[in-house]
Amino acid sequence: MSVKLSEGAIEALTKGSNVSNPILQLINIRKIDGGSGPVRFRLMMSDGLHTMSSFMLSTQLNYLAEQNEVAPNCVCLVKRSVTNVLKDGRPVVIILDMEVVKPADQVGGKIGDPTPYVEGQSKAPQPAAPAPSARPLQPQNGGDGPMNRGPSRDFGKKPMSAPNTPSGTSKVVPIASLNPYQSKWTVRARVTNKSAIRTWSNSRGDGKLFSMEIVDESGEIRVTGFNQEVDKFYSLIEQGKVYYISKGSLKIANKQFTSLKNDYEMTLNGDSTIIPCDDSQDVPMVQCDFVFIADLEARDKDAIVDVIGVCKSVEDVTRITTKNSREVSKRNIQLMDMSGKTIQVTMWGKEAETFDGTGQPILAIKGARLSDFGGRSLSTLYSSTLMINPDMPEAYKLRGWYDKEGHALDGQSMTEMRGGGGGGPTNWKTLADVKNEHLGHGDKADYFTCVGTIVYMRKENCLYQACSSKDCNKKVVDQQNGMYRCEKCDKEFPDFKYRLMLSANIADFSDNQWVTCFQDSAETLLGQKADYIGQLKDSNEAAFDEIFQHANFNTFVFRNRVKLETYNDESRIKVTVVEAKPVDHKEYSKRLIMNIRKTAAQ
Repeated sequence: MSVKLSEGAIEALTKGSNVSNPILQLINIRKIDGGSGPVRFRLMMSDGLHTMSSFMLSTQLNYLAEQNEVAPNCVCLVKRSVTNVLKDGRPVVIILDMEVVKPADQVGGKIGDPTPYVEGQSKAPQPAAPAPSARPLQPQNGGDGPMNRGPSRDFGKKPMSAPNTPSGTSKVVPIASLNPYQSKWTVRARVTNKSAIRTWSNSRGDGKLFSMEIVDESGEIRVTGFNQEVDKFYSLIEQGKVYYISKGSLKIANKQFTSLKNDYEMTLNGDSTIIPCDDSQDVPMVQCDFVFIADLEARDKDAIVDVIGVCKSVEDVTRITTKNSREVSKRNIQLMDMSGKTIQVTMWGKEAETFDGTGQPILAIKGARLSDFGGRSLSTLYSSTLMINPDMPEAYKLRGWYDKEGHALDGQSMTEMRGGGGGGPTNWKTLADVKNEHLGHGDKADYFTCVGTIVYMRKENCLYQACSSKDCNKKVVDQQNGMYRCEKCDKEFPDFKYRLMLSANIADFSDNQWVTCFQDSAETLLGQKADYIGQLKDSNEAAFDEIFQHANFNTFVFRNRVKLETYNDESRIKVTVVEAKPVDHKEYSKRLIMNIRKTAAQ
């Protein structure tokens, strides 16, 4: 049985007219190297009357070409497409969804005797119009030329169903069809995530930026604005609202910082426009591709993933100092899903400070980074979206499961599966375990949690005079003239700040261990701030000694980093305290009782 092609469809498609499921034949296919971007495939298609080589597969359909599902002479049903206009005025038809209805080996060859399509070759003369590059293609009424012949009469009579922008100058296109080769386009999309404004300052000057994620029925994309665009658009945009967005610049997406399934990302510029859209009922909300916690073990390190789970436990907010000497807020939570596995999630900044885990809420995270930090753990990013008790089917299903049976499960922690623990509170070790299991002897540091009692602390060299600037903790040199020089900042200051670097010996029932404590953990152990301790050392040595005496034999929960380090060809284990906090005896007792029951059941 022969296949009848949709004659006239190519001319209608080039005009952006609505063509319902045209049947076309693939004449030729060519691979286009995208350089640092994704590979694209260019197609020459025939409708029986004309051929045209300006068809492109959308990147999500690349598998059709890569797996040889489409080949020259095969017949295809084009289910969804969009027509774009390049900067030189040439139309390009992006195929968004396509199905092979007859493979090439079942077709005898080229169907009919099509000729290359040339725009306007069969039209009657028309009044002069602006050059094609001056405006994108608009739907035509299709009342002349070959559009009146036979089956082609049905094509080109209805405009695209997608709405036009308020100004009517640009047709709304799907996000999935956007690429850097288009000149004019508009998308209608919902803002699913809007970041805070970030600033920077370096040798090239100061600046600021914000980013947002937008979604429509075809896909999603990340949008970033800098400097003037921050001033122009930031206050206009509200998360959850729908907007018309036009004339942004498109570039290859940096997958290191986004989990969005789009090969491109958008940057706003001076020509960009953002207009609120009132008709937003058909625009979807946030799109998530949730991964079970149990499946994270098979994912690559640094992968960006979407997860949803019950917030099983929450730690208090802590303040840590980053490598570049900035202080940030941090909070760890334990997330569990229906796989029965738990994982530690670290929140940062404002989200860590404001998060309320009361009532064990459902937490969905879009765009968390997966780490092998002591096993498997997750960390939120600047671009992550956090949703507490979201209105989505996965959340309701998870809530029902947890309330019925999940609450009775302890859950197996992914964060301790590889013996690390990521500093997590569930990876308990005795000090003897640390030595017997040779923690820290691998290529990467290990992390463990223990309950330990301070046996002795070295007072000698526990303090040093540090640079007084906010983001620098380097040791300063006393110039003996009332000034203190910081080599890192290359400046002299009239004062300094005290920093603690404390060496302590801690013990439990099994063994003892020397550990190093820096500023925050050392202040916790001593019960005083570094500046006050420094003042006592200079003015009241007896009071200084008393602080250390009072600190002895106090018990804390220590989270530690352990690594084998080599000095002068001599290897030794170094244990650094990541965090120290008082023992919560109620929770500690619960853990001991649970361990007793597990041991008794063996």
